[in-house]
Amino acid sequence: MEKRKLSFWQIWNMSFGFLGIQFGFALQGGFMSRIFQTLGASHDDIPLLWIAAPLTGLLVQPIIGYMSDRTWHSKLGRRRPYFLVGAVLSSIALFFVPHSSALWMAAGFLWILDASINISMEPFRALVADKLPESQRSYGFVVQTLVIGIGTWVASNLPWMVSQLGVSDAAPQGVVPMSVKVAFAIGAIIFLLSVLYTIFTTSEYPPEDMEAFEKEKQKKNRFIPDIVNNIGNMPLTMKKLGVIQFFSWFAFFTMWSMANPALTEHVFNAPAPIESSYDMSVLAQEEAFNVANTTFQKASNLVGSAMGIYGLTSMVFALLLTFYTSKRNINRKYVHMGSLILGGLGFIGMYYISSPENLKYCFALVGVAWGSILSMPYAMLSSSVDPKKMGVFMGIFNMFIVIPQIIAALGGINYVSSLIGDQAINAMLVAGGSLIIAGLCNFLITNKSAISYQS
Repeated sequence: MEKRKLSFWQIWNMSFGFLGIQFGFALQGGFMSRIFQTLGASHDDIPLLWIAAPLTGLLVQPIIGYMSDRTWHSKLGRRRPYFLVGAVLSSIALFFVPHSSALWMAAGFLWILDASINISMEPFRALVADKLPESQRSYGFVVQTLVIGIGTWVASNLPWMVSQLGVSDAAPQGVVPMSVKVAFAIGAIIFLLSVLYTIFTTSEYPPEDMEAFEKEKQKKNRFIPDIVNNIGNMPLTMKKLGVIQFFSWFAFFTMWSMANPALTEHVFNAPAPIESSYDMSVLAQEEAFNVANTTFQKASNLVGSAMGIYGLTSMVFALLLTFYTSKRNINRKYVHMGSLILGGLGFIGMYYISSPENLKYCFALVGVAWGSILSMPYAMLSSSVDPKKMGVFMGIFNMFIVIPQIIAALGGINYVSSLIGDQAINAMLVAGGSLIIAGLCNFLITNKSAISYQS
């Protein structure tokens, strides 16, 4: 089937649901560690508490990709049923996460939230490849990245914005502040509404041969053998991209899990107070704890706002690429390489800054890497796989995202960071080094159609 070229606004509509998905990911990535710390976790405990996120991605994404390839609903199409189910479940989870009263409860909600977000997210990647001709693939993924950047920036600033409107950052020991609860509730609403917008404004191409498609669906379910077979026969370019993805996502998982403890301590001099260090039976000690906790919560707001800069930069970066790729081809390999190296330097710079005001420049560089990570690998991948298996290969490709995160959560971050020292900020040095290695690994990519589409 020859696919017609779409206008910017048509591509915007099909990507708009990612605004809500990114609200979910940004609130999770920017403030989940803060919730864990508020509930009593030390910074050494935090990576393991995050294990839910990559594990659910490892399990959910290949399954959803496989199922969506074999789905056709007369009204909702192939990918949109999964958008809807994931959005409803994610919105419910987002609302309840900050109301957790214990660490096990917060970790459990993270499992539910991340699984639900993944149900919506994976088909969004496949939809770009489904809807757009080869010549618009880079353009489509870049527009999607533009939407993601907007969502990241706004969602990362939500607790600070809510606090500025007068909602309190203060809370008793072990209770998440109201500013965070309100921010997550707003995120839940935006998540659902933005996904519904895409569902109502975007159509999908039906299978080329509906009769053959229905016969294929009726065959005995061979999910596990098919997944194993596809993993064994993945294109060489996909394997090489997997190496790049490994180091890229190790770096970003390190940021999401460790930026709040690292930066509140190292840059803002406002670490999370440890309850055991205070005698809560003494009024003065209790008051001192509350003051330290409120200072930590306010510093966490500012860390979240600074992290939002990487979303803003990725948005600008994506906007520039959108204008460029709408008219010209780009060398995806070298764009991705340079972007990742700049991001690595941004992480390393966090160790050396002496003023919180300079933190935004570091995250601006990180945003260039983030903008590229969300577009270039997928554009290169979509030029290297069978279009009929786009969903399942996109799901399998995400294994290269979640496996490094699992390794990081199970001790990778703590081990590598400990080789440098015991300060939490060393995790940002690890993230920087990992991202620079990812950039250099782009030299592995040699497939010309993956590097630059030629019409």
